[in-house]
Amino acid sequence: MKRTIFWLSLALITVCFSSCVTPPSAYHCSVKGTALKPVPKQTFWWGVSTAPFQNEDRGYPKDSPWYFKTDWDRYAEEGVVPLRGDEAVFSWSEFDRDLQALQQLGVNHFRFGVEWARIEPRPGIINHQALAQYVTMARKLKAAGIEPIVTLWHFTFPDWLYKTHDKAHSNFCHPDVEAAWHAHVQRVAHAMAPYVKIYVPQNEPNGALQLGWIAGHWPPGLLLHPFSYKKAMKTAAAMFRDAAATLRKERPDAIVMGIYSLPECTRSFTHDPTALIYNIYQRQNYDHLDMVADTCDIIGVNYYYSKSSSIHELLLRSGGERSSLYTQMGWEINPEGLYRVLCSVNDRYHKPIVISENGIATQSAQKAIAFFRNHIAQMRRAINDGVDVRGYFPWTLVDNYEWTEGWKGQFGLFFYDKKTHERHITPAGIWFSKFIKAYPEP
Repeated sequence: MKRTIFWLSLALITVCFSSCVTPPSAYHCSVKGTALKPVPKQTFWWGVSTAPFQNEDRGYPKDSPWYFKTDWDRYAEEGVVPLRGDEAVFSWSEFDRDLQALQQLGVNHFRFGVEWARIEPRPGIINHQALAQYVTMARKLKAAGIEPIVTLWHFTFPDWLYKTHDKAHSNFCHPDVEAAWHAHVQRVAHAMAPYVKIYVPQNEPNGALQLGWIAGHWPPGLLLHPFSYKKAMKTAAAMFRDAAATLRKERPDAIVMGIYSLPECTRSFTHDPTALIYNIYQRQNYDHLDMVADTCDIIGVNYYYSKSSSIHELLLRSGGERSSLYTQMGWEINPEGLYRVLCSVNDRYHKPIVISENGIATQSAQKAIAFFRNHIAQMRRAINDGVDVRGYFPWTLVDNYEWTEGWKGQFGLFFYDKKTHERHITPAGIWFSKFIKAYPEP
Protein backbone atom coordinates (compact mmCIF):
# COMPACT_ATOMS: atom_id res chain seq x y z
CA MET A 1 0.00 0.00 0.00
CA LYS A 2 2.80 2.41 0.90
CA ARG A 3 4.53 1.60 -2.40
CA THR A 4 1.37 2.42 -4.33
CA ILE A 5 0.93 5.73 -2.51
CA PHE A 6 4.58 6.58 -3.20
CA TRP A 7 4.25 5.95 -6.94
CA LEU A 8 0.96 7.78 -7.10
CA SER A 9 2.42 10.80 -5.33
CA LEU A 10 5.39 10.91 -7.67
CA ALA A 11 3.13 10.58 -10.68
CA LEU A 12 0.95 13.46 -9.54
CA ILE A 13 3.99 15.66 -8.88
CA THR A 14 5.29 14.86 -12.35
CA VAL A 15 1.93 15.66 -13.86
CA CYS A 16 1.86 19.04 -12.19
CA PHE A 17 5.32 19.95 -13.42
CA SER A 18 4.58 18.64 -16.91
CA SER A 19 1.46 20.79 -17.35
CA CYS A 20 -0.62 17.67 -17.98
CA VAL A 21 -3.47 18.65 -15.68
CA THR A 22 -5.17 20.43 -18.57
CA PRO A 23 -6.16 18.90 -21.90
CA PRO A 24 -4.26 19.83 -25.06
CA SER A 25 -5.88 22.86 -26.60
CA ALA A 26 -7.51 22.75 -30.00
CA TYR A 27 -4.80 22.42 -32.63
CA HIS A 28 -3.72 25.72 -34.13
CA CYS A 29 -0.51 26.16 -36.04
CA SER A 30 1.13 29.45 -35.17
CA VAL A 31 4.33 28.64 -37.08
CA LYS A 32 4.62 29.76 -40.67
CA GLY A 33 6.05 26.68 -42.31
CA THR A 34 6.23 25.57 -45.91
CA ALA A 35 2.90 25.73 -47.72
CA LEU A 36 2.19 22.07 -48.37
CA LYS A 37 0.60 20.87 -51.58
CA PRO A 38 -2.27 18.36 -51.24
CA VAL A 39 -1.19 14.75 -51.61
CA PRO A 40 -3.02 13.42 -54.68
CA LYS A 41 -5.11 10.31 -54.16
CA GLN A 42 -3.63 7.24 -55.78
CA THR A 43 -3.99 3.49 -55.34
CA PHE A 44 -4.71 2.58 -51.73
CA TRP A 45 -1.54 1.83 -49.79
CA TRP A 46 -1.66 -1.78 -48.63
CA GLY A 47 1.68 -2.26 -46.91
CA VAL A 48 3.55 -3.60 -43.92
CA SER A 49 6.00 -1.98 -41.47
CA THR A 50 9.30 -3.06 -39.88
CA ALA A 51 12.11 -1.51 -37.81
CA PRO A 52 15.87 -1.94 -38.34
CA PHE A 53 16.83 -2.73 -34.73
CA GLN A 54 14.11 -5.36 -34.47
CA ASN A 55 14.97 -7.08 -37.75
CA GLU A 56 18.53 -6.45 -38.89
CA ASP A 57 21.51 -8.59 -37.98
CA ARG A 58 24.67 -6.66 -37.16
CA GLY A 59 26.40 -7.79 -40.34
CA TYR A 60 29.95 -7.18 -39.07
CA PRO A 61 32.24 -9.13 -36.71
CA LYS A 62 33.17 -7.44 -33.46
CA ASP A 63 36.70 -6.73 -34.68
CA SER A 64 35.44 -4.93 -37.78
CA PRO A 65 35.86 -1.13 -37.94
CA TRP A 66 32.19 -1.01 -38.96
CA TYR A 67 30.88 -2.93 -35.97
CA PHE A 68 28.40 -0.66 -34.16
CA LYS A 69 26.12 -0.44 -31.18
CA THR A 70 23.01 1.55 -30.41
CA ASP A 71 21.74 3.05 -27.18
CA TRP A 72 19.42 0.03 -26.90
CA ASP A 73 22.44 -2.30 -26.97
CA ARG A 74 24.07 -0.32 -24.17
CA TYR A 75 20.82 -0.23 -22.24
CA ALA A 76 20.52 -4.01 -22.52
CA GLU A 77 24.13 -4.43 -21.35
CA GLU A 78 23.13 -2.51 -18.22
CA GLY A 79 20.62 -5.29 -17.58
CA VAL A 80 17.55 -3.07 -17.95
CA VAL A 81 16.05 -4.74 -21.04
CA PRO A 82 16.61 -8.16 -22.68
CA LEU A 83 19.60 -8.48 -24.99
CA ARG A 84 18.72 -8.59 -28.65
CA GLY A 85 21.91 -10.27 -29.81
CA ASP A 86 23.76 -9.64 -33.06
CA GLU A 87 21.56 -11.65 -35.42
CA ALA A 88 17.90 -10.59 -35.08
CA VAL A 89 16.12 -12.07 -38.13
CA PHE A 90 18.87 -11.34 -40.70
CA SER A 91 16.98 -8.65 -42.58
CA TRP A 92 20.29 -6.90 -43.29
CA SER A 93 22.39 -9.75 -44.69
CA GLU A 94 19.41 -11.51 -46.24
CA PHE A 95 17.10 -8.72 -47.31
CA ASP A 96 15.97 -10.71 -50.34
CA ARG A 97 14.10 -13.04 -47.98
CA ASP A 98 12.04 -10.07 -46.80
CA LEU A 99 11.49 -8.99 -50.39
CA GLN A 100 10.19 -12.45 -51.31
CA ALA A 101 7.83 -12.35 -48.33
CA LEU A 102 6.54 -8.93 -49.40
CA GLN A 103 5.91 -10.20 -52.91
CA GLN A 104 4.10 -13.23 -51.49
CA LEU A 105 1.82 -10.91 -49.51
CA GLY A 106 1.15 -8.73 -52.55
CA VAL A 107 1.61 -5.37 -50.79
CA ASN A 108 2.34 -2.23 -52.79
CA HIS A 109 4.19 -0.28 -50.03
CA PHE A 110 6.84 -1.26 -47.47
CA ARG A 111 8.07 0.84 -44.56
CA PHE A 112 11.56 0.06 -43.32
CA GLY A 113 14.11 2.08 -41.39
CA VAL A 114 17.76 3.03 -41.67
CA GLU A 115 19.90 2.36 -38.61
CA TRP A 116 21.73 5.60 -37.85
CA ALA A 117 24.44 3.77 -35.87
CA ARG A 118 25.16 1.45 -38.79
CA ILE A 119 25.71 4.38 -41.14
CA GLU A 120 27.69 6.44 -38.59
CA PRO A 121 29.22 4.01 -36.06
CA ARG A 122 31.41 6.78 -34.60
CA PRO A 123 30.98 10.54 -34.83
CA GLY A 124 31.78 11.67 -38.38
CA ILE A 125 32.91 8.20 -39.50
CA ILE A 126 30.56 7.19 -42.31
CA ASN A 127 30.01 3.66 -43.56
CA HIS A 128 29.26 4.50 -47.18
CA GLN A 129 28.90 0.83 -48.09
CA ALA A 130 26.10 0.44 -45.53
CA LEU A 131 24.33 3.53 -46.83
CA ALA A 132 24.65 2.17 -50.37
CA GLN A 133 23.07 -1.10 -49.27
CA TYR A 134 20.03 0.76 -47.91
CA VAL A 135 19.79 2.47 -51.30
CA THR A 136 19.95 -0.93 -52.99
CA MET A 137 17.10 -2.15 -50.78
CA ALA A 138 14.95 0.79 -51.92
CA ARG A 139 15.93 0.17 -55.56
CA LYS A 140 14.97 -3.51 -55.33
CA LEU A 141 11.62 -2.61 -53.82
CA LYS A 142 10.90 -0.15 -56.64
CA ALA A 143 11.89 -2.75 -59.23
CA ALA A 144 9.43 -5.18 -57.61
CA GLY A 145 6.61 -2.63 -57.81
CA ILE A 146 6.69 -1.88 -54.08
CA GLU A 147 6.94 1.75 -52.97
CA PRO A 148 9.60 2.19 -50.24
CA ILE A 149 8.85 4.32 -47.21
CA VAL A 150 11.98 5.13 -45.18
CA THR A 151 11.96 5.80 -41.45
CA LEU A 152 14.97 7.89 -40.41
CA TRP A 153 14.66 7.22 -36.65
CA HIS A 154 12.90 4.20 -35.18
CA PHE A 155 13.71 4.51 -31.45
CA THR A 156 17.49 3.93 -31.61
CA PHE A 157 20.43 6.33 -31.44
CA PRO A 158 24.12 5.60 -32.08
CA ASP A 159 25.71 4.64 -28.78
CA TRP A 160 27.98 7.68 -28.97
CA LEU A 161 24.91 9.83 -28.22
CA TYR A 162 24.14 7.77 -25.12
CA LYS A 163 25.94 8.36 -21.84
CA THR A 164 25.60 5.55 -19.32
CA HIS A 165 26.78 7.78 -16.47
CA ASP A 166 25.08 10.98 -17.63
CA LYS A 167 21.69 9.96 -18.90
CA ALA A 168 20.22 13.41 -18.47
CA HIS A 169 22.44 14.48 -21.40
CA SER A 170 21.79 11.48 -23.63
CA ASN A 171 19.88 10.93 -26.85
CA PHE A 172 17.48 13.85 -27.49
CA CYS A 173 19.21 15.76 -24.68
CA HIS A 174 22.78 15.20 -25.93
CA PRO A 175 24.44 18.52 -26.76
CA ASP A 176 25.56 17.29 -30.20
CA VAL A 177 22.38 15.56 -31.29
CA GLU A 178 20.80 18.28 -33.45
CA ALA A 179 23.90 18.93 -35.56
CA ALA A 180 24.60 15.21 -35.94
CA TRP A 181 20.96 14.56 -36.89
CA HIS A 182 20.97 17.27 -39.56
CA ALA A 183 24.05 15.74 -41.20
CA HIS A 184 22.55 12.25 -40.98
CA VAL A 185 19.25 13.25 -42.59
CA GLN A 186 21.01 15.20 -45.32
CA ARG A 187 23.27 12.23 -46.05
CA VAL A 188 20.44 9.71 -46.25
CA ALA A 189 18.10 11.97 -48.23
CA HIS A 190 20.77 12.68 -50.85
CA ALA A 191 21.61 8.99 -51.29
CA MET A 192 17.97 7.85 -51.36
CA ALA A 193 16.67 10.61 -53.65
CA PRO A 194 16.53 8.53 -56.85
CA TYR A 195 14.31 5.87 -55.29
CA VAL A 196 12.56 7.22 -52.18
CA LYS A 197 9.83 9.84 -52.09
CA ILE A 198 8.06 9.04 -48.81
CA TYR A 199 9.85 9.55 -45.49
CA VAL A 200 9.08 9.22 -41.80
CA PRO A 201 11.45 11.46 -39.80
CA GLN A 202 10.59 9.85 -36.44
CA ASN A 203 8.53 6.82 -35.48
CA GLU A 204 6.33 7.32 -32.39
CA PRO A 205 8.41 10.05 -30.75
CA ASN A 206 5.53 10.66 -28.34
CA GLY A 207 5.69 7.13 -26.93
CA ALA A 208 9.49 7.00 -26.82
CA LEU A 209 9.71 10.30 -24.94
CA GLN A 210 7.18 9.24 -22.33
CA LEU A 211 8.81 5.82 -21.85
CA GLY A 212 12.34 7.22 -21.73
CA TRP A 213 11.98 10.34 -19.59
CA ILE A 214 8.89 9.74 -17.44
CA ALA A 215 8.27 5.99 -17.09
CA GLY A 216 11.98 5.07 -17.12
CA HIS A 217 11.42 1.89 -19.18
CA TRP A 218 13.27 2.85 -22.37
CA PRO A 219 16.61 4.61 -22.95
CA PRO A 220 17.83 6.79 -21.43
CA GLY A 221 15.87 5.26 -18.52
CA LEU A 222 14.97 8.42 -16.59
CA LEU A 223 12.12 7.99 -14.13
CA LEU A 224 9.92 11.04 -13.53
CA HIS A 225 12.16 13.71 -15.07
CA PRO A 226 9.58 16.27 -16.24
CA PHE A 227 12.03 19.05 -17.05
CA SER A 228 14.31 16.77 -19.08
CA TYR A 229 11.17 15.39 -20.73
CA LYS A 230 10.14 18.88 -21.84
CA LYS A 231 13.62 19.59 -23.13
CA ALA A 232 13.71 16.29 -25.03
CA MET A 233 10.25 16.98 -26.47
CA LYS A 234 11.27 20.42 -27.70
CA THR A 235 14.47 19.06 -29.25
CA ALA A 236 12.72 16.10 -30.89
CA ALA A 237 10.17 18.44 -32.48
CA ALA A 238 12.93 20.76 -33.72
CA MET A 239 14.75 17.76 -35.22
CA PHE A 240 11.57 16.63 -36.95
CA ARG A 241 11.02 20.06 -38.46
CA ASP A 242 14.64 20.24 -39.59
CA ALA A 243 14.33 16.81 -41.21
CA ALA A 244 11.17 17.80 -43.07
CA ALA A 245 12.88 20.89 -44.47
CA THR A 246 16.03 18.94 -45.40
CA LEU A 247 14.04 16.23 -47.19
CA ARG A 248 12.10 18.76 -49.25
CA LYS A 249 15.26 20.65 -50.12
CA GLU A 250 16.85 17.43 -51.41
CA ARG A 251 13.67 16.26 -53.14
CA PRO A 252 10.95 18.94 -53.55
CA ASP A 253 8.23 16.34 -54.14
CA ALA A 254 9.05 14.46 -50.91
CA ILE A 255 6.11 13.29 -48.83
CA VAL A 256 6.68 13.66 -45.09
CA MET A 257 4.71 11.43 -42.75
CA GLY A 258 4.58 11.91 -38.99
CA ILE A 259 3.86 8.61 -37.22
CA TYR A 260 2.46 8.49 -33.69
CA SER A 261 1.33 5.93 -31.16
CA LEU A 262 -2.35 6.79 -30.73
CA PRO A 263 -4.22 4.37 -28.48
CA GLU A 264 -7.82 5.25 -27.80
CA CYS A 265 -8.18 6.96 -24.43
CA THR A 266 -11.57 6.57 -22.76
CA ARG A 267 -12.66 8.70 -19.83
CA SER A 268 -13.45 6.85 -16.59
CA PHE A 269 -15.63 9.14 -14.48
CA THR A 270 -15.44 6.71 -11.54
CA HIS A 271 -11.66 6.31 -11.41
CA ASP A 272 -10.70 9.68 -12.90
CA PRO A 273 -13.28 12.23 -11.71
CA THR A 274 -11.08 15.27 -12.43
CA ALA A 275 -9.95 13.98 -15.88
CA LEU A 276 -6.35 14.13 -14.66
CA ILE A 277 -5.29 10.78 -16.15
CA TYR A 278 -7.35 11.33 -19.29
CA ASN A 279 -5.55 14.61 -19.92
CA ILE A 280 -2.18 12.91 -19.45
CA TYR A 281 -3.12 10.41 -22.15
CA GLN A 282 -4.33 13.13 -24.51
CA ARG A 283 -1.12 15.09 -24.10
CA GLN A 284 0.96 11.97 -24.72
CA ASN A 285 -0.96 11.52 -27.96
CA TYR A 286 -0.86 15.06 -29.30
CA ASP A 287 1.77 17.36 -27.72
CA HIS A 288 4.63 16.44 -30.07
CA LEU A 289 2.38 16.14 -33.12
CA ASP A 290 0.95 19.61 -32.49
CA MET A 291 4.49 21.01 -32.75
CA VAL A 292 5.15 19.50 -36.19
CA ALA A 293 1.78 18.85 -37.86
CA ASP A 294 2.14 21.81 -40.21
CA THR A 295 5.21 20.10 -41.74
CA CYS A 296 3.41 16.76 -42.28
CA ASP A 297 1.81 15.80 -45.58
CA ILE A 298 0.32 12.67 -44.01
CA ILE A 299 -0.28 11.61 -40.41
CA GLY A 300 0.48 7.99 -39.55
CA VAL A 301 -1.64 6.37 -36.84
CA ASN A 302 -0.14 3.43 -34.95
CA TYR A 303 -3.11 1.82 -33.23
CA TYR A 304 -3.05 -1.33 -31.10
CA TYR A 305 -5.39 -0.96 -28.13
CA SER A 306 -7.72 1.05 -25.91
CA LYS A 307 -7.10 2.16 -22.34
CA SER A 308 -9.29 3.82 -19.74
CA SER A 309 -8.26 6.75 -17.56
CA SER A 310 -7.53 5.16 -14.21
CA ILE A 311 -4.54 5.00 -11.90
CA HIS A 312 -4.52 1.23 -12.31
CA GLU A 313 -4.19 1.53 -16.08
CA LEU A 314 -1.54 4.23 -15.76
CA LEU A 315 0.74 2.53 -13.24
CA LEU A 316 -0.21 -1.10 -12.87
CA ARG A 317 -1.05 -2.42 -16.33
CA SER A 318 -0.82 -6.21 -16.20
CA GLY A 319 0.42 -8.28 -19.11
CA GLY A 320 -0.55 -11.52 -20.71
CA GLU A 321 -3.22 -12.96 -22.95
CA ARG A 322 -5.56 -13.42 -19.99
CA SER A 323 -8.74 -13.62 -22.07
CA SER A 324 -10.00 -13.41 -25.65
CA LEU A 325 -10.17 -9.62 -25.24
CA TYR A 326 -6.41 -9.20 -24.69
CA THR A 327 -3.19 -9.81 -26.61
CA GLN A 328 0.04 -11.45 -25.43
CA MET A 329 1.17 -7.96 -24.44
CA GLY A 330 -1.83 -7.51 -22.14
CA TRP A 331 -3.37 -4.93 -24.50
CA GLU A 332 -7.13 -4.64 -24.72
CA ILE A 333 -8.49 -5.41 -28.19
CA ASN A 334 -10.99 -2.74 -29.26
CA PRO A 335 -11.48 -2.34 -33.03
CA GLU A 336 -14.06 0.44 -32.60
CA GLY A 337 -11.38 2.46 -30.86
CA LEU A 338 -9.55 2.70 -34.18
CA TYR A 339 -12.62 4.29 -35.76
CA ARG A 340 -12.81 6.91 -33.01
CA VAL A 341 -9.07 7.66 -33.17
CA LEU A 342 -9.23 8.13 -36.95
CA CYS A 343 -12.18 10.50 -36.58
CA SER A 344 -10.38 12.47 -33.85
CA VAL A 345 -7.17 12.84 -35.86
CA ASN A 346 -9.18 13.86 -38.91
CA ASP A 347 -11.13 16.48 -36.95
CA ARG A 348 -7.99 17.85 -35.29
CA TYR A 349 -5.60 18.10 -38.26
CA HIS A 350 -7.63 17.75 -41.49
CA LYS A 351 -4.86 15.83 -43.23
CA PRO A 352 -4.66 12.49 -45.05
CA ILE A 353 -4.13 9.56 -42.68
CA VAL A 354 -2.33 6.24 -43.03
CA ILE A 355 -2.78 3.46 -40.48
CA SER A 356 0.96 2.90 -40.27
CA GLU A 357 0.87 0.12 -37.66
CA ASN A 358 -1.91 -2.16 -36.49
CA GLY A 359 -1.17 -5.62 -35.18
CA ILE A 360 -1.66 -8.28 -32.56
CA ALA A 361 0.72 -10.45 -30.57
CA THR A 362 -0.92 -13.86 -30.29
CA GLN A 363 -0.37 -17.50 -31.15
CA SER A 364 -4.03 -17.93 -32.05
CA ALA A 365 -4.57 -17.87 -35.81
CA GLN A 366 -8.31 -17.29 -35.46
CA LYS A 367 -7.75 -14.41 -33.06
CA ALA A 368 -5.23 -12.76 -35.38
CA ILE A 369 -7.46 -13.05 -38.43
CA ALA A 370 -10.43 -11.64 -36.49
CA PHE A 371 -8.23 -8.76 -35.29
CA PHE A 372 -7.28 -7.68 -38.81
CA ARG A 373 -10.74 -8.26 -40.24
CA ASN A 374 -12.43 -6.21 -37.52
CA HIS A 375 -9.92 -3.34 -37.59
CA ILE A 376 -10.07 -3.06 -41.38
CA ALA A 377 -13.87 -2.97 -41.08
CA GLN A 378 -13.59 0.00 -38.70
CA MET A 379 -11.16 1.69 -41.10
CA ARG A 380 -13.70 1.28 -43.90
CA ARG A 381 -16.39 2.70 -41.60
CA ALA A 382 -14.24 5.80 -41.05
CA ILE A 383 -13.65 6.16 -44.79
CA ASN A 384 -17.38 5.94 -45.43
CA ASP A 385 -17.87 8.70 -42.85
CA GLY A 386 -15.50 11.03 -44.72
CA VAL A 387 -12.11 10.35 -43.07
CA ASP A 388 -9.32 10.56 -45.66
CA VAL A 389 -7.54 7.26 -44.97
CA ARG A 390 -4.92 6.46 -47.63
CA GLY A 391 -3.36 3.22 -46.39
CA TYR A 392 -3.20 0.31 -43.96
CA PHE A 393 -0.02 -1.38 -42.69
CA PRO A 394 -0.06 -4.38 -40.34
CA TRP A 395 2.69 -4.69 -37.79
CA THR A 396 4.82 -6.57 -38.73
CA LEU A 397 6.38 -8.61 -41.54
CA VAL A 398 8.09 -11.33 -39.46
CA ASP A 399 8.21 -12.25 -35.76
CA ASN A 400 11.11 -10.38 -34.15
CA TYR A 401 12.63 -8.73 -31.06
CA GLU A 402 9.96 -6.77 -29.21
CA TRP A 403 11.89 -4.11 -27.23
CA THR A 404 11.40 -4.51 -23.45
CA GLU A 405 9.60 -7.81 -24.04
CA GLY A 406 12.62 -9.34 -25.75
CA TRP A 407 11.72 -12.21 -28.06
CA LYS A 408 8.20 -12.56 -26.64
CA GLY A 409 5.14 -11.49 -28.57
CA GLN A 410 4.46 -12.90 -32.03
CA PHE A 411 3.32 -9.98 -34.23
CA GLY A 412 4.56 -11.25 -37.61
CA LEU A 413 2.58 -12.12 -40.70
CA PHE A 414 5.42 -14.63 -41.14
CA PHE A 415 6.99 -17.05 -38.67
CA TYR A 416 10.81 -17.01 -38.48
CA ASP A 417 12.79 -20.26 -38.65
CA LYS A 418 15.93 -19.71 -36.57
CA LYS A 419 17.78 -22.59 -38.24
CA THR A 420 17.08 -21.87 -41.90
CA HIS A 421 16.18 -18.15 -41.61
CA GLU A 422 13.16 -18.84 -43.79
CA ARG A 423 9.93 -16.88 -43.41
CA HIS A 424 6.79 -19.03 -43.31
CA ILE A 425 3.52 -17.22 -43.85
CA THR A 426 1.00 -17.40 -41.00
CA PRO A 427 -2.74 -18.02 -41.41
CA ALA A 428 -3.25 -14.29 -40.72
CA GLY A 429 -0.72 -13.47 -43.42
CA ILE A 430 -2.58 -15.71 -45.87
CA TRP A 431 -5.87 -14.02 -44.98
CA PHE A 432 -4.39 -10.53 -45.38
CA SER A 433 -2.81 -11.42 -48.73
CA LYS A 434 -6.06 -12.79 -50.11
CA PHE A 435 -8.03 -9.82 -48.79
CA ILE A 436 -5.89 -7.09 -50.35
CA LYS A 437 -5.79 -8.91 -53.67
CA ALA A 438 -9.57 -9.25 -53.65
CA TYR A 439 -10.17 -5.68 -52.47
CA PRO A 440 -7.41 -3.38 -53.80
CA GLU A 441 -9.58 -0.42 -52.77
CA PRO A 442 -11.23 -0.65 -49.31
